[in-house]
Amino acid sequence: MNQNLWEVAVNAPLPQTLTYSAEIDDLKPGLSVTVPLGKRTVDAVLVAPVATSTPGQEPENEKFKIKNIIEINEERPRINDVYRQWMKWVSDYYCYPIGQVGQLFFPPLKKKGRGSRKASVIPTRGLEPQSTPPTLTPEQTQVFKDISSSEEFAVHLLHGVTGSGKTEVYLQLLDQVIERGQQGLVLVPEISLTPQLIQRFSQRFGDQVAVIHSHLTEREKTDQWWSMVDGKKKILIGARSALFCPLENLGMIILDEEHEPSFKQEEKLKYHARDAAVMLAHKVGCPVVLGSATPSLESWQNAQLGKYRLHQMKSRVENRAMPEVQIIDLKEKPDEASNLNPEQKNSNCELPFWMSPQLHSALTETLEQKKQSALFLNRRGIAHSLTCPACGDTRECPNCAVSLTLHGKSHLVCHYCNYHENRTDTCSVCNEGEPQTLGLGTEKIEDDLRKVFPEARIARADRDEIQSREQLEELIENMENGHIDILVGTQMIAKGLDFPKLQTVGIVLADVGFHLPDFRSGERIFQLITQVSGRAGRHIKEGERPGQVIVQTYNPDHPILNFSLNHDYVSFAEYELSARRPLTYPPFGRMASFRIQAPELKLVQQAASTLQQLCEALKNKIEKYRDIELLGPVEAPMLKLRNQYRFHLLAKANNPWELVQFCKHVQENSDRLPKKSKLLIDVDPMSLL
Repeated sequence: MNQNLWEVAVNAPLPQTLTYSAEIDDLKPGLSVTVPLGKRTVDAVLVAPVATSTPGQEPENEKFKIKNIIEINEERPRINDVYRQWMKWVSDYYCYPIGQVGQLFFPPLKKKGRGSRKASVIPTRGLEPQSTPPTLTPEQTQVFKDISSSEEFAVHLLHGVTGSGKTEVYLQLLDQVIERGQQGLVLVPEISLTPQLIQRFSQRFGDQVAVIHSHLTEREKTDQWWSMVDGKKKILIGARSALFCPLENLGMIILDEEHEPSFKQEEKLKYHARDAAVMLAHKVGCPVVLGSATPSLESWQNAQLGKYRLHQMKSRVENRAMPEVQIIDLKEKPDEASNLNPEQKNSNCELPFWMSPQLHSALTETLEQKKQSALFLNRRGIAHSLTCPACGDTRECPNCAVSLTLHGKSHLVCHYCNYHENRTDTCSVCNEGEPQTLGLGTEKIEDDLRKVFPEARIARADRDEIQSREQLEELIENMENGHIDILVGTQMIAKGLDFPKLQTVGIVLADVGFHLPDFRSGERIFQLITQVSGRAGRHIKEGERPGQVIVQTYNPDHPILNFSLNHDYVSFAEYELSARRPLTYPPFGRMASFRIQAPELKLVQQAASTLQQLCEALKNKIEKYRDIELLGPVEAPMLKLRNQYRFHLLAKANNPWELVQFCKHVQENSDRLPKKSKLLIDVDPMSLL
């Protein structure tokens, strides 16, 4: 080996490593260094020494002058062999430059300056150490024994109904990890990264808990990162990016709500934290636990095939009853609605258009009992769109092919690029009609509730209202203390929250998402309804009336709603899998999405056509690609987004690595595409919009 030449992964959009010479002693693979690249300097990671060239071969430096490594970044720890192998896997599988993957292993700031901020990132309100863990139920005990019986690599799928006590199993498993002198990693979806969960872990493990997520400042992230890398803390709770914190003595990885789409990163490195975590655990040699009341069909199928070990908890703790689910047909005229008394029928004329008499009755009863209700709708704003009744024009975003959403009385906003404009009294196209609101959003629901229940204390939880960690903590504290009667929210309130007084949950419009052009739309709706329903009546004691869930819909006979009605995940999974099997959709086949985008429609059409020809040529030329099926190219469901026109081409295959190699081949030939067009590759896509 020639110790003076090194293979280096530079922080730049380059598909391969580069060769640099070194005049520095004690270089080792995994060290962070600074190197020259063009006229600038960039961070990089040492991959391996370069082998000496064999006689008769001209070394690379005959053509190009090999530049020197400038210095070692002393402030950054070395990435060990295991994490370096995993780094290469992430780069290869997701077709992303290895040097840019390597930079994810380091904190945003220098180590200096730690301790300059006194603020704690762990919520401490009412925090008292838990002296003794609660006694496990028989189901919890069995699951704990089965998972903890081995410290070796295995994937454990924990399928437990909402309220069955999955978190307590996690806590006791991590207790064992700490006793062995190891560290544990707990990944949660960003939307569910609530103060409640962090508090519960802090009560059990005290100051052994570190947290990394997007609501922290860069200094806070850096401090938390080093507290784990230095070994000062033992449990790291974080969103998907916490997976890249290189822990020297990792003993277990836990993914809570493993089905959540937010574990998939949609921009830049399009990795799935669940799949990447399984591969990391495999390379480390430690167990990984995937927990959910509604597992992803990929994980469920892996459990059915015996690749994952399935553990089930079918009952809530203390034999608390599952909530009663009632499905309301919104097509039914109010005076035809069954089991309504005359007083309710007469009062119906005062109800907003989205509120059925049954939902009104449930909210009224819950308020009288001094209990809490939550209403869920996965749409923000006052109205989904503004349309002119005279000419039919709908106000659309000039940058995106989507209608603007009305907020307040006059503020029109695009939820994709943040474009906004003021509402006008007359249509800007025909100058005659007065634009009318269509659709519904959480802001409108909140306004209507204040009119129907003027005495009730109402709060809203969506990305417009909750924009900081402190605001989320305050909302949760107000719910726990009973200072809120009715909570209105988007999927922000759907998962991971546990409110003792929450009795009634209303799903305002279950149909949102039913007809999206995405094969996973049914799975997502079932998961969402089940998770939202699971917030109701979690602390109702045995013998008391269970929580209630009101599901309003225009499609009451939809099979997915019937599975939700009966809390029947297994039947839902069989139904959905039987629909995907003949089409070889995941989990029966693997998919990759090629998204081509350009600033002009003609240009993107030309680029899509060139891309299709390129893919077909590769299929015809290389034998192992013959069985790959191509779909498209077609316009993306959202044709224009942020001033870019978009087309999709999908590739399906049975062998994941053949599909990945095909993607790399396409990527290597992407210079054939027209200038100003851009190709984005997504292996195992979660969204096809």
